[in-house]
Amino acid sequence: MNNQKPRFPVLDDHIHIDSRNGRGIVAAREFMQAGGTHICLVTKPSWSYDIRPVCGKDYIPIFEETLRIAKLIEEIGVRVFPILGVHPAEIGQISERLGLNRATEVMKEGLKYAADYVSSGRAIAIKSGRPHYKVDIPTWESSNDVLSYALQLGHENHCAIQIHAETGACADVIQMANKAGMDPSRIVKHFGSPETPLIPSLMAKHDGIQVLAKAGRYCTMESDFMDENSRPGAVLGPKSVPRFSKRYLDSELLTEDDLYHIHVELPEQVYGISIEI
Repeated sequence: MNNQKPRFPVLDDHIHIDSRNGRGIVAAREFMQAGGTHICLVTKPSWSYDIRPVCGKDYIPIFEETLRIAKLIEEIGVRVFPILGVHPAEIGQISERLGLNRATEVMKEGLKYAADYVSSGRAIAIKSGRPHYKVDIPTWESSNDVLSYALQLGHENHCAIQIHAETGACADVIQMANKAGMDPSRIVKHFGSPETPLIPSLMAKHDGIQVLAKAGRYCTMESDFMDENSRPGAVLGPKSVPRFSKRYLDSELLTEDDLYHIHVELPEQVYGISIEI
């Protein structure tokens, strides 16, 4: 695949590219040279840019930075689909400064601005979720309140939601989505697992990719590359999704038809985008 036109599209469904704190366009170029063609570029947490939000407007510079990077990546030949939102772990940091009630409101305000970018066509989806680590009951309830609001925004803006949450099925999100009027088939579980009833986005090296394909159920693939110089290679490197896709194909663990479902058909259905090379 290196330096040749890819035989099929390859989408990394959750990746961060950061020219201020990480390798930036160099990492994006490595993704492309390995055979990658499309990425869902996801907002980084506010603390990545030394921003301490006190209101929803404080997220706008973060969203604008994501879009700035998206434009630079597209200039090298990778198609970029921005996903903007508020990382669920922010509830802890904001609560320490402003209290839990205000933290909840600030995160909701930030999500509303993210939804505005979607409605204007500058982003394709909203990022939200709830902490993936143990928190006290009030924080858990407030986090679910924020997630429910994100689902409501997804319904109102006819867009997908990508969630970051605890390990496991997160089956209760289906009920939350139904209550908000959100179509569960447009909710992606980032860093997912095969048992989730949501759309699983699996790490590129996850054995469940082949298991789901054999069962006639598909997932998306991601690297969750963080692009932080302080944590090089975390979580997987930028080449991971195209490299593992080729490895699965060459070893006959997946067929080209399987890869079409993973990298084209399912993302198009979930996000309402067009993926082609």
